[in-house]
Amino acid sequence: MTRKPKNIVILGGGTAGWITSNTLLARWSDKDINITVIESPAIGTVGVGEGSTPRMKLFFDSIGVEESEWMPRCNATYKNGISFANWSTRPGFSRYFHPFASQLDQHTITAFYFNTYARRQGIDVHAHPDRFFLSASLSENRLGPRPSENFPFAVEYGYHFDANLVGEFLREKAVQRGARHVAAKIVDVNLTDSGAIGSLVSDAGETISGDFFVDCSGFRGALIQDAMEIPFRSFSDNLFNDSAVVLPTSQVEEIGSQTVSTAMQYGWAWEIPLTHRIGNGYVYSSSFCTADDAETELRTHLGLLDSDVEARHLQMKVGRIDKHWHKNCLAVGLSQGFIEPLEATALNLVCNTVDDFIDTVDAQGFSESGQMTFNERVNDRFERIRDYIVAHYIMNSRADTDYWRQNGENKHVSAELQKILQIWTSGQSLNQEMERQQIRSSYTPMSWTCLLSGYGFYPPIKPTPVDTQSGSKIDMRAVDEFIRRCGLNFEPHNDALRFQ
Repeated sequence: MTRKPKNIVILGGGTAGWITSNTLLARWSDKDINITVIESPAIGTVGVGEGSTPRMKLFFDSIGVEESEWMPRCNATYKNGISFANWSTRPGFSRYFHPFASQLDQHTITAFYFNTYARRQGIDVHAHPDRFFLSASLSENRLGPRPSENFPFAVEYGYHFDANLVGEFLREKAVQRGARHVAAKIVDVNLTDSGAIGSLVSDAGETISGDFFVDCSGFRGALIQDAMEIPFRSFSDNLFNDSAVVLPTSQVEEIGSQTVSTAMQYGWAWEIPLTHRIGNGYVYSSSFCTADDAETELRTHLGLLDSDVEARHLQMKVGRIDKHWHKNCLAVGLSQGFIEPLEATALNLVCNTVDDFIDTVDAQGFSESGQMTFNERVNDRFERIRDYIVAHYIMNSRADTDYWRQNGENKHVSAELQKILQIWTSGQSLNQEMERQQIRSSYTPMSWTCLLSGYGFYPPIKPTPVDTQSGSKIDMRAVDEFIRRCGLNFEPHNDALRFQ
């Protein structure tokens, strides 16, 4: 190909397929392109990921859709960040919050870095992350993330939503903007002599041709993996979880504004608040427990042991493919890979993959060098997110099951992750050293510091008084008062969800 494709065929709807179609229509609105999305009525969406990072807001902004339009339609709520419970057994660190960034952090993050640095030298200072970040306070008080008009500071946030309803909403938007929606099941893929995709054949016998194809067919990867035989690389050597069981519960009166991740015997359970229900699930490793055992543990955790609420069981394929863009096919979503949903990165990867593809085509066309560097970037993105997720497991201090013991003893760790942990344990500046050593990561030093300090990953406290070692001491009462007064500018989450 030497030009932008005129006819683009997307196999698979769901959130990935419809995010792709809407992004292409918005960013190539001045181009003469036709988009066809083929969606099988017989294949449902996985629907596990009902949480997002702030990247999802950028997507909706980019296609010109207001929150007041899509959020009520999709039972959506706001998300200030993620609370982690029972991942660490260290005293005082059984729970911590991973915040999304805000401009206000610039007023407290220096104190946070100062105290975590001092604590790594053995100095007795407050070094738990929660008291230093506005988002943690908003979540604790069930406040929404959007401040009053007289508070001129930006706060980043994500969403919780019904994944099926988001897919339906985005389908409607794409069709309104010119996409063609075909309800059909694809039974055959025709390849050209060069190995590119020529056309797809439906179960009704229709042949659907295109210049370029996007594979959003889910874990199967019907185009990129099945037809084009691009290899898949499993992450099972250091990400053990491969299954999930899902159970909804009723929503409470005051809706929470955070995702909760609670460590269980063989994985972790999520709690995601929507306007009409709470989404609950248990992500676990089938190598350590059966599906029945996992469901029983989740029911016990939720107080639903005697309930007749039906559970849904899912299988996950954790890893990535070697090439996300091959010849005239781009893989997006589960077809390109999946990192377990611990930090809600799935839709982040979808949005970034599509935007990166468009940027590459706009700058370099369909050159081999463009495809190669694109694939390298996407693979690096997967690997760096993998590092951050793996760190949650190898850093755990639990020893109650073989699952947690083997995670803690796992030696399959990337060089980048080893360097980050070495910097932390040696008491060096994480910010400066990550920059100096050019350590690539999809997460900022702030996020890494929240993770490592939230686990209480510190040496024993030395007996020497704090002032003689640090020369000064952070006034935590001043930090608390600053966060409290900032929080006065935010309304209760329930009120934030009453769109006019």
